[in-house]
This record gives sequence, structure tokens and C-alpha cells, in this order.
Amino acid sequence: MGSNEGGACDGKAGSVVVPEIKFTKLFINGEFVDAASGKTFETRDPRTGDVLAHVAEADKADVDIAVHAAREAFEHGKWPRMSGYERGRVMNKLADLMEQHTEELALLDGADAGKLLLLGKIIDIPAAVQMLRYYAGGADKIHGESLRVSGKYQGYTLKEPIGVVGVIIPWNFPSLMFFLKISPALAAGCTVVVKPAEQTPLSALYYAHLAKLAGIPDGVINVVPGFGPTAGAAIASHMDVDSVAFTGSGEVGRLIMEASARSNLKTVSLELGGKSPLIIFDDADIDMAVELSRLAIFFNKGEVCVAGSRVYVQEGIYDEFVKKAVVAAQNWKVGDPFDVTTNMGPQVDKEQFERVLRYIDLGKSEGATLLTGGKPAADKGYYIEPTIFADVKEDMQIAQDEIFGPVMSLMKFKTIDEAIEKANCTKYGLAAGIITKDLNIANRVSRSVRAGTVWVNCYFAFDPEAPFGGYKMSGFGRDQGMMAIDKYMQVKSVITAVPDSPWY
Repeated sequence: MGSNEGGACDGKAGSVVVPEIKFTKLFINGEFVDAASGKTFETRDPRTGDVLAHVAEADKADVDIAVHAAREAFEHGKWPRMSGYERGRVMNKLADLMEQHTEELALLDGADAGKLLLLGKIIDIPAAVQMLRYYAGGADKIHGESLRVSGKYQGYTLKEPIGVVGVIIPWNFPSLMFFLKISPALAAGCTVVVKPAEQTPLSALYYAHLAKLAGIPDGVINVVPGFGPTAGAAIASHMDVDSVAFTGSGEVGRLIMEASARSNLKTVSLELGGKSPLIIFDDADIDMAVELSRLAIFFNKGEVCVAGSRVYVQEGIYDEFVKKAVVAAQNWKVGDPFDVTTNMGPQVDKEQFERVLRYIDLGKSEGATLLTGGKPAADKGYYIEPTIFADVKEDMQIAQDEIFGPVMSLMKFKTIDEAIEKANCTKYGLAAGIITKDLNIANRVSRSVRAGTVWVNCYFAFDPEAPFGGYKMSGFGRDQGMMAIDKYMQVKSVITAVPDSPWY
């Protein structure tokens, strides 16, 4: 199995730690290979803007090869024909290897995506491991039903793996997104072709290497780094891909649905954008509310689909909340994500950095009041200060568009009904937060907000057991939970004549 040639060495560029990069080629049918075109693309370190590595660039020809390998592994290989118990054992072996390489994997995501190294080691990689183990445990618990059909028949359903699954994932949580998608597909007995985000391909290639070591058969997992209009489009429109799972923007989600409709009507599941409200009532513990609101928008530099970017505060505590929220934001340390004292690293790349700054300028021009932040936080790299706007109106773009950066929009409300109306004043419906000590308020609002996940007196409380997905233009289909496996299954009814049964 080939490895990277000419990757960055373990060491320092100035004061910046650069991890060793071992794998930069495509991973197809159990081997690392160059792109058919020979082309590569740069993946850059957002801490400095410098090139981390040159990665093989997949396009349609490479996707065709990867899909063929996945199809052969599905139709003729042993993975779908293993018992669920056997698949689960192999998946757990991969999880073991991930735990052994936690430091290396966290370094890759830290350098490639600007993520905090400490949180990578204690949150991102362990969460990916937990996801994989959850579905390893579910692999032998997939079953159909017996049916009481009328007449002289017996009936039952079979759940069968759907086949070859195309997976297209974003750059904000490279490791967790990889396993959020492939784990239930593997448990079902499917084979996968994964296109990681072009900004963050390095950990996905490392996971392919570990999968080979774990004993996952060749062709079951294929990783094809590349760009959306080429590699991503080839997956979405491929006639031999049976299903596509995508997390990303609504714009690209529409393109994937169009490609499915124009090709083989493959099933599609989409987890798209969000503009999640955090609703804070007068009876809330203000210090807790300030801390949760800071976490909800500034965690992972705001590059979170469920970021609590719209903060609604009831008028009785609004003024006190604003004062404390500004101080909290100013104390949120921006810096090198490999420094354990840092709270927030750089935006993922120059394009995202400039996009966030444009929205900050737009907020000022729309008439919102900039309370703190709003500027680059360093001379080099893609760092932005934690930013808070007040006097935000629902029709402002900063209140409607997903910025995907550390920008909080603060708004005031009077009544519960007003809070619900404002919270639902969005095309998105991915998540919401409620902070209150009143159980009746919590129950009423959680049932009234149109969002796939609602957190009460907490935020970012994820678990593999809890289904995750959106309402409205935040997409459809659910990740996490046992129901996620159903996305990668077909249900077949089998009806058999039983003419001489003693009962019907």
C-alpha cells in the first residue's frame, strides 16, 4: 500500500507545529494511487496560509474507477455477505486503531482545518470512535418484520443493503463527518465512495489506511479527494451509485438532487445549513446563559451547522446579558489552535475568512450595532475576532444567511409567542436552544420551534443515539440513531402461499 511522497515532515514552520503527512494519494480498491490525470491540488494550513501538502485530485475518471471497485466489492465481495456480528468486529478493530492514532489524527485535522488540537484529542476523534462503535454494535441488530397478511399467505420483510453509497462531506468536522456517514452504511453492508472536502482531505486518507489495517476488504471504502464540480458531481450523477449522503450548503444540496433526478433516481439524504436560534428567558441564570451563548456561536470558530447564531434575549435581562456577553466574547482567546490556552483558531481558508468579513461589513451597513470584534485578529492566517451585533432585525441578511463564522446576532423579545415567531422566522430548521428554569416554557417552545434538534439548558449535546437532521431548507434524512441505518437499506416484502396452514 503506497504512502505519501514528499509530504511535510514533522517539525516547525517558524513557531507553528506541522504534522507529518503520510497519505496524499487517492485510495481506491485498497490501494493508494495517483489520479488518472496526474493532477494534484494544494491543501493549505489556515494558521499561516502556507501549503501543507499536494493531494491527488480526483475527477470523473477516478470516480468511475472507485465506483466500479465499490460495485465489485458489493456484488461479489465478502463485506455484505458477512454476518452483522462479523462486520461489527471489523468496525470495532478500526475504532481500536483510531484510538491508538488519536494524536496523529487530531494533528491532521488541526493543521488542515484550524481546529483546536486539544479538543480534537478529547472531543472530535473520540466522538468519531464512539460513532463507529455505536454502529458496529448495531450491525447485527438489523431485522425485518413478520406480517399478518390476509388470505392463505405468510409474509415478512427483509432489510437489504442498498448498494454503493456516495458520501460527500464538509470541512468543519472532517473526522466526525466521515464516520457520521460511513458508519451506518458499513453496518448495513454497503460499500462507499467518499469525497472529503477539498479543504480538509488529509484525515480521510489516513482513515482509509487504518481501514485497510483493520481488515475492511478492498473496495469497501474508497476515498477520492477533489472538487465539487468534478469529483462531487461525478458521484452525484453516477448511474451505478445507489445513494448519496451529503452534508454542506443548500446550493450544492439542490445540485445533488438535480443530478439524482437526471441520472438513476438514486436516493439522497441532505444535511444542509442552519441559522439556529438560542432563546433566553427572563428566569434564566444569566451567567450560564452567557457561557452557553458564547459556546454556541464561537465554538469551532462558528464553523458549525447548528451554531447558535441568532440569540434572542427576553427584555427583562437583556441589558445585563449584553454587558456580560461582550466581556465574555472579549475574553475568548483567538490564536494558534495547537496552543492549549487558545479558545478559537482560524477560519478554514482564505475564502471563508473573506466571506465572514464581508458579512460583518454587511451587518454594519444594514444598521446593526457592532458591540465587539469585527476585524481580523492577526496579521497572518485566517483569524477573526469574536463578533457581536446588537439591534439586529429579522430581515437583515446577517439574521437570515448562514455566515458560518464567529458572528452573533443579538435580538430582544417580550413574550413567549413573540420568541417562537422570531425563532421560526428563517428558511432553516436544523437546531435551536432554550434557556429557562420553567418546564412549561421549555416544553411549549421545544414543541413549537421547527427544528430537528432542540437543546434545553445546554448546547451541542450530541450523542450517536439521538437522530440528527433538519426541517425546511436544512435538509431531510437523519444521521445518528438506529434509524440512520435505514437510509442505506432497501425493504423487501416476501409473500409466500401457505394453502394448508392450520391458522391464518
